[in-house]
Amino acid sequence: MLPYLIGVGAVVVVVLVVVFAMYNSLVSARAHVRESWSNVDTELQRRHDLIPNLVNTVKGYMKHERELLENIVSLREQAERLRPGEATQDQARVETALQSALGQLRVRIENYPDLKASTNVESLQAELANTEDRVQSSIRFYNGNVKNLELKVESVPTNIIAGLFGFKKAQYFELHDEAARQAPKVAF
Repeated sequence: MLPYLIGVGAVVVVVLVVVFAMYNSLVSARAHVRESWSNVDTELQRRHDLIPNLVNTVKGYMKHERELLENIVSLREQAERLRPGEATQDQARVETALQSALGQLRVRIENYPDLKASTNVESLQAELANTEDRVQSSIRFYNGNVKNLELKVESVPTNIIAGLFGFKKAQYFELHDEAARQAPKVAF
């Protein structure tokens, strides 16, 4: 009888160790998602903080581009309202529009030689380009962590533990710039 109890006890201990390991892997994956979202949020805030400086620097030169500048300011305000918290589709939509508007601004700056020659504008544009790269990098890292959590939440047997303890998949954060997806038209 004693060997039987020892065997059952050993099986119970092994099962508990496996359950704890799966639970801890889910907790770790969720923590990585939250941490990487914090990095995305920091980079988006960095971009949002650059926008007023850029707009104030160029608006004296670009009087004819008032509508674009107002749109950028409006999109920044919307993005700031949506920013705190977890990734959402609305936030991705606004950030995509903001990214597109900033791209339009960079293109239009080329039409103003005095503005293009300004070291302040050049510095702000370089900082904004660097920030855009950092935003994209942090989004890729975040989405990789979301995928890792998703795989754990959906795969057997971890999905059982995820269901028991309320682990959910996280939202991917994707910026969809439709203009960037279109192939350029070349006319000869």
